[in-house]
Amino acid sequence: MFVAIVQIPMSKRPRDAAVAAARKSAPTYTALGAKGLLKKYYLNGDAGGGGVYLWESEAAARAWYTAEWEARMAEAFGAKPTVTYYDNHVVVDNEAGKVRVEGES
Repeated sequence: MFVAIVQIPMSKRPRDAAVAAARKSAPTYTALGAKGLLKKYYLNGDAGGGGVYLWESEAAARAWYTAEWEARMAEAFGAKPTVTYYDNHVVVDNEAGKVRVEGES
């Protein structure tokens, strides 16, 4: 699994506004399932907005975060997003009661 964290410097939104914006954009990210997006967690806080994205691979993530994507985000939010990429080899999944290690069943 591969993780991308997108941060956008912007004011924290009231909860209802953040939920409404997320619901509006969710179909875009649902469709990205066919391109390797496993999950997206929407972020809304004092440090800004953005998302934590779990991807099948680094290639899938980098295919989404293009210069065109960056321009769209900057236009939509009035600020340039920052994307930070991480390899993810181990996940503690307390809901499933498992520790998952990449490549192991």
